[in-house]
Amino acid sequence: MNNRALAAAGRLVPLLRAGLIAAIVIAAAAYPLVALTGLGAKATAHAVDQKTRLLKTAVPAETSYVYAPDGRTVLTLFYEEYRQYTKLSDMSPNIQQAIVAAEDSRFYQHHGVDPKGVARAFVSNARSGGSQGASTLTMQYVRMALRDSATTPKEVQEATQQTSLRKVKEMRMALDLEKELSKEQIMERYLNSAYFGHRAYGIYAASEIFFSKTPKDLTPVEAATLAGLVKSPSEYDPADSDQKDATGRRNYVLDRMSQLGYLSPDSAAAAKSEPIGLKLTTPPHDCAAVPEKYNSWGFACDYLKNWWSAQPAFGASRLERMDNLRRGGYRIVLSLDPKIQEAAEKSVGTKEATGSPFANGIVVSEPGTGRVKAMAVNRTYSLDLADNPQNSNPEAGPNMKANYPNTVAPLLGGGDLAGYQAGSTFKMFPMLAALDSGMTLSTSFNAPYRYKSAVYDGWAPSNASGAMTGQQTMWSGFGKSVNTYFVWLEEKVGADRAVRLAEQLGLRWRTDVDREHAAPDKAKKWGAFTLGVSDATPLEMANAYAAIAADGRYCEAIPVQAIMNRDGTPATYATPGGLHREVAKPRCRQVVSADAARAATDAARCPTGDTPARGSCGGWSTADSVRGTVGRPVAGKTGTTDSTRSAWFVGYTPELAAASFISDPDNPFNAVGDGQSQIPIAAVSETLRDGLKGKPTRQFTPPSDAIVG
Repeated sequence: MNNRALAAAGRLVPLLRAGLIAAIVIAAAAYPLVALTGLGAKATAHAVDQKTRLLKTAVPAETSYVYAPDGRTVLTLFYEEYRQYTKLSDMSPNIQQAIVAAEDSRFYQHHGVDPKGVARAFVSNARSGGSQGASTLTMQYVRMALRDSATTPKEVQEATQQTSLRKVKEMRMALDLEKELSKEQIMERYLNSAYFGHRAYGIYAASEIFFSKTPKDLTPVEAATLAGLVKSPSEYDPADSDQKDATGRRNYVLDRMSQLGYLSPDSAAAAKSEPIGLKLTTPPHDCAAVPEKYNSWGFACDYLKNWWSAQPAFGASRLERMDNLRRGGYRIVLSLDPKIQEAAEKSVGTKEATGSPFANGIVVSEPGTGRVKAMAVNRTYSLDLADNPQNSNPEAGPNMKANYPNTVAPLLGGGDLAGYQAGSTFKMFPMLAALDSGMTLSTSFNAPYRYKSAVYDGWAPSNASGAMTGQQTMWSGFGKSVNTYFVWLEEKVGADRAVRLAEQLGLRWRTDVDREHAAPDKAKKWGAFTLGVSDATPLEMANAYAAIAADGRYCEAIPVQAIMNRDGTPATYATPGGLHREVAKPRCRQVVSADAARAATDAARCPTGDTPARGSCGGWSTADSVRGTVGRPVAGKTGTTDSTRSAWFVGYTPELAAASFISDPDNPFNAVGDGQSQIPIAAVSETLRDGLKGKPTRQFTPPSDAIVG
């Protein structure tokens, strides 16, 4: 640079004081001073709009917290930038003073742009050919706010690129911003936006990650260490094995704090003699980081993510919704009930039975709300599959790992897995459809061992046993699981009606075969639907049966009891009618009449060994031990598939509905066998018993005379 350029620096200060922004910025001497007049004018036009957007919408990304039902126990966090917004009143004065000393010693004197700093940087750059900056804390905050509020790659680039135009815009916006915000407000926003390294965004995260404490408790030494990181987090990283650079930078900040009167010379000298003492913390992230004590809750956490990604309240697309989860600062309280969850875990052996290829899982839903109260499976929730054996499916290939003992696959539902053939648990759907259409519980049919269907083009299913042959009603047919009775009943009501009812109760078809058969033009001929040839998940089945327990009122499955925005207000969504409803509130609708649901429950007491209010079960049933185990009124249905490739039991009381299965998720042709078909029955029975222990016994409401027949 020549002497004329150096002389220009002397004229820069009065120009700044006069507010002539077009004369600002040397930008590392990339442009002659005279060329900046037009550039500044161009920047001014852009800056006004940018400033307005900044002031109204610049909210930094904030970590979302997932809590246990007590609302205090943190299970995990979701974040793109680990940050928790903290008020200035909750920060130690030490960090406020340290950041001023480190980054902008004239912060409380200037009005957003420091004329002396600009002149000093210009002279230094002119002499050395370097690129010393002159950014005040306000200018740095403007840059961070523009970056954080960017919605496109172009906006991110414009906010961070090293150009004279960007610098001019920052200066103009900083001047305008200081007219709108106090120094305290700018300091608060700055300290919540700055990056300190180790994925720590904002002073709360930095205090926790480096010192395992809150910003309110930072000492001068700790504050100086953190303030020194902002300039170059990697270069001055105190967690590095060699702390020489970090110590040097910290000591520089302490000296500046002394020079500015924040520390006495003796205090600064004493502080500089101290080593950097860290107490590092790694914040949990995503479902795999759920504490070991709550490992099985990882499956509920995973369901939360899948549920969240389908909620329009959090964005227009799956990508936007997940981005919102990681940046929106939500406080999410899961709906799991610790007592019921513990009972469910015990019933399926989450700790001792993880070494089997057969997954034994259970889901518990609350009738009347749809809230999921337990999710457990005999697997360890973990991303580490290194010690898993080879997959049991011969078509999977030699390098494919099995799903046990470790997995993060959504084996219980809520994800993209199809589920498992649910067998005779599907008999509930044609029975409920028949009752809702006006048929009665006493509807009788002399069920043969084998029944040839004229409706289903000669298809001829048979019963599991000759003992099922004879006159049956809905009570005895359901209690004994008589196939030929239910194929006949399905003919009467229409298979398509049963399929549509199952859909209204939350079932979805995820395989090409199921979708083809469920299509409107094919469903009438889907005779095998009543025998449960379709795949379903325990989450779906528990929630469908919960609707019957709730007198026909279906509630969408929901994994949360509360979701709060970052400002503490409940998260809401707009209904088609324009009303705002809380996202975490139950979403229910009446699917069948209350009397039809009560009648179905009366028949469903037969399989469990319970006594129906109005009819006869016919002398025996498929799960007659359930009533004795649960010790209170209970209804439900068993289900097995051909060759017992999978086995199910879905049971419910007025308070809870539970669905359990056992199957090989990797290879559906790997039969469970009759010897293990009782496992889901025991799992549901024991979970209902232990989960309801100490609760008052509630009775089912009997059906009306009209529907009994």
